[in-house]
Amino acid sequence: MVDKNEVKRKILEFFNEIENKGAEEIKEIKKLAMSFNVRLRELRKNFCKNCYSPLIPGVTSEVRIKNGIKASKCRICSYINRWKLKQG
Repeated sequence: MVDKNEVKRKILEFFNEIENKGAEEIKEIKKLAMSFNVRLRELRKNFCKNCYSPLIPGVTSEVRIKNGIKASKCRICSYINRWKLKQG
């Protein structure tokens, strides 16, 4: 039986090496996190919401910051991922 702490450790190790991962592997790790009710928090910003490819600035994504919003455009599917930036 796998416990929640083991799953958290596995997810952190996975996202440390996200440059070498594919969309299918990212889908599987997200499914694992959801099944154990583990929040990805800031880690979810490392992959595209649409095609699940890793977002690497300058390689697989274009990043723009305007009016307190970070927009990361995926170069694979052209989806624009948007996040509010923290104030202060």
